[in-house]
Amino acid sequence: MSLEIKNLEKAYKNGVKALDKVSLTIPKGMFGLLGPNGAGKSTLMRTVATLQSPDKGEIFFEGIDVLKDPMSLRRILGYLPQEFGVYPKVSGERLLNYFANLKGISSKSDRSKLIGEILELTNLTEVRKKYVSGYSGGMKQRFGIAQLLLNNPKLIIVDEPTAGLDPAERVRFLNILREIGSRNTVIFSTHIVEDVKDLCHEVAIMNGGRILHRKSPVNAVNAIDGRVWTTSIKSEDLDSTKEKHQILSSSYNRDDSINIRIYSENHPGGEFIPAKPQLDDVYFLILKEASETPTLTI
Repeated sequence: MSLEIKNLEKAYKNGVKALDKVSLTIPKGMFGLLGPNGAGKSTLMRTVATLQSPDKGEIFFEGIDVLKDPMSLRRILGYLPQEFGVYPKVSGERLLNYFANLKGISSKSDRSKLIGEILELTNLTEVRKKYVSGYSGGMKQRFGIAQLLLNNPKLIIVDEPTAGLDPAERVRFLNILREIGSRNTVIFSTHIVEDVKDLCHEVAIMNGGRILHRKSPVNAVNAIDGRVWTTSIKSEDLDSTKEKHQILSSSYNRDDSINIRIYSENHPGGEFIPAKPQLDDVYFLILKEASETPTLTI
């Protein structure tokens, strides 16, 4: 149940190259697509979801030539965009019943059973009688998952789903994705490193319309073990430190000093001490190296 993306290209009229020869093989399970805003992630997601056409390339899923036969994919596709609207003054249960009817589930008893199971899965049973327009941001995102599960999709695409969620809602939402990802092919697009760290089996880093890097989170972190260092510096020394070292990230302390993390093959000298590498370090390193040279080192 793998998704094959081959040499996708897409350029807009303003000259922006949103997809630059993108090729990916995405197996069953949770796959993370990580990149900053404007990286091309949403263009790729909309293209796979058959909402727009590429200039060049091919997409295949379970024997379906997606670009030539988009309707066949849509029957087994679940898609949750960054933002989606809901009808005012319609309860969650009633709206799911409406969507299920549209998706061809004609039996009232079958719809009722399915909706009950999905409401339970998405932790929306207690608010099933409330208007969806009055749901919190997290509830609306969980409702988005509920509606896409109605047709038992084999390919699920979620685009920046946790943006704006509070910590508790984010955890609930990710737990739902983890459960459905065990039996489907799920592409999870985000700019939040923390979302994919423990959730996804593999992660691809994307920027400038290109796939820059692909590994499992564990292997990506292990690849830079022993090459991440940290120290605390005065805030006025930050600019001069940037000239000497490859800074991955920095954060201010209460005394106005700054903790910095740098990448170096060898001990950088001074008061630097080894730091346990994190997926954030990999992400920032890949983006920095890609902006400086097309040849990546990890």
